[in-house]
Amino acid sequence: MSKFEHIRHKPPEVPAVARELVVACPPMRSHVNLSHIVRTCGCFGIRRVIACGAAGLHGRIARDGADQVSLEIHRSLPPVLDRLRAEGWEIVGLEQATCSEPLFTFRFAARTVLVVGNERTGLTAEELARLDRVAEIPMAGLPHSLNAATATAVAVYEYCRQWPAGGGGGP
Repeated sequence: MSKFEHIRHKPPEVPAVARELVVACPPMRSHVNLSHIVRTCGCFGIRRVIACGAAGLHGRIARDGADQVSLEIHRSLPPVLDRLRAEGWEIVGLEQATCSEPLFTFRFAARTVLVVGNERTGLTAEELARLDRVAEIPMAGLPHSLNAATATAVAVYEYCRQWPAGGGGGP
């Protein structure tokens, strides 16, 4: 007899305070990646995703995340990042870049905008110029990088691990 039972669709554990993480994406090549990012954000209680260009969601992939997450669509990312910085958000890129910090030791501020790179080209020089810091997921094998949606899930998980009760309560 097993001491574990599968609980299908266990009710979520809602943080005491809303999480103050915003995920921002430049124009993505695939609606599938953006849909996975929105689903991940919905699962982790992240309520705001910013997308650029001809962004769209596949409902069967995003699932309930499409109803839980506010998806803002803008023409380009740099002006949005400028506005968020002026509002007091720390702008953090998720990228392989010079002066990046390994995600294993990276400390997120409660009010963070996580900027995810395009699947093929990463973040542009104009987007990189607007970052306060860069978090990098260390790679130990090939290929040299994760899929954009997978990398976002890893970074969102780490943010939530550091801020389990939501934003503002201290890690």
